[in-house]
Amino acid sequence: MQFVFLLVAVFLLLNLMAGLWRIARGPTNADRMLAAQLMGTTVVGILLLLAQAGAMPAARDVALVLALLAAVTAVTFVRRAWSSSEESGRGRD
Repeated sequence: MQFVFLLVAVFLLLNLMAGLWRIARGPTNADRMLAAQLMGTTVVGILLLLAQAGAMPAARDVALVLALLAAVTAVTFVRRAWSSSEESGRGRD
C-alpha cells in the first residue's frame, strides 16, 4: 500500500510542476492566485500521503497548517483585489 501512496505523491508532484508553469505564465493575478491555491492543495495532499506512507504524524500537522495558510492567503488576495477594484471604480465617477 505504501507504493500506491508514493505513486500518487509522484503524480501530485507532476501536477505541482504544472501549477508552477501557470504561475510563471498566468496572464492575470487571479490566474496566478488560483495556481498558488492549486499548489497549496497539492502540497497538503502530498504531505498527507507521505504521512500515511511513512507513519509520520507530524507531517499531518504541517499539512493542516499549510491548509490554513492557503485559506488565509486566498481571503487576503480577494479582499485586496476587491478593495482595489472599488477604488478604481470610484475614480471614474
